[in-house]
Amino acid sequence: MATRSILTNVNINNKQLAKGFVDALSNAEKKHSKDVVMSKKIVNVEKGKIKDYFSK
Repeated sequence: MATRSILTNVNINNKQLAKGFVDALSNAEKKHSKDVVMSKKIVNVEKGKIKDYFSK
């Protein structure tokens, strides 16, 4: 998800929009995320060695 969409301001102008927003947050809270299984090897690369890593 892009950072810009997380930082978007939401203007709630009336009671109906407020109720819809609260309902959406409540529904999202009930959903659980899926477990992520890493299928590739994870490697931490230091800042100065990024070019060397991708040139392999």
